[in-house]
Amino acid sequence: MGKKIVAFGEIVWDILPHGKVLGGTPSNLVFRCNSFGEEGHLLSRVGDDDLGNEALDKLKELDISDRNVQLDTEFPTGEVYVSFDESGESRYKVKEDVAFDHIEFTPESLKLVRDADCLFFGLLPQRYGLSKNTIRELIRESPDSIHFFDLKLFEHFFDANVVIHFLSSAHIVRIKEKEIAFLANELKVGYSETEDFVQSISKRFNIDLVIVTRGNGGVLAYHKDEGIVSEAAYKVEMKDNIGSGMAFSAGFLHCYLNGKNLEESLRFGNAAGALNATKTGATAYFNKNDVLEFMKSAGRFA
Repeated sequence: MGKKIVAFGEIVWDILPHGKVLGGTPSNLVFRCNSFGEEGHLLSRVGDDDLGNEALDKLKELDISDRNVQLDTEFPTGEVYVSFDESGESRYKVKEDVAFDHIEFTPESLKLVRDADCLFFGLLPQRYGLSKNTIRELIRESPDSIHFFDLKLFEHFFDANVVIHFLSSAHIVRIKEKEIAFLANELKVGYSETEDFVQSISKRFNIDLVIVTRGNGGVLAYHKDEGIVSEAAYKVEMKDNIGSGMAFSAGFLHCYLNGKNLEESLRFGNAAGALNATKTGATAYFNKNDVLEFMKSAGRFA
């Protein structure tokens, strides 16, 4: 039996230039965790509408259980409008006040997290009170789980007090390097290098592990006991980077939760994220063996 990883948050339809695809950080993570042999669970909410029904059908197609996906009769299914800048980086405009903003705390969700190996959550579902309060309760009710905070920023939503609360609640935090300058300013963290920032964040908020994904710069992490660990990036021909962060996180958790050391876990996650970037979208299938083969053949930056 794989490790039980519960991902809390948004299910959305990503509206891309070529059409729509099912997305959302938690569903992408669960898809990848399952592909690596873990037991991924999605805790979310969709509207009782056409897009919601399509989303449930797509989850079944992706072999993601909808058992803990709530149905909302008032608020619509989430949508995200995706565009790309000149460097190929994706940009997101997220529709506000939708079903995933109103995930309820239920006996089923409580049971789900109490025996989870990892509870994963991001910033976007903290926009409104109901989902924000639900994840706070779930964190309190899962003291034996690893709490993984994916601190991905969104242009229309940032609340420093919310971020501080969840940093203080997390064992592991993932941050994009390009967002550090903004975070440092908002959180009033002085730093000169990325290494300074991750150490400051770890010590200030008592976080076990801070991970920074750096694109072509690879991955850098600071563990409160092991110090700085880094991994060079793989050289790939990128199709798009949608879902690469979640491929990294799923690959990392696959190794880390199964007793691999930090360096091995970062290396596998790094490769999984790179392999994902050679695919189109977040749910092109590949498994653990595919990642291992990629690691043997792909070149890396110095």
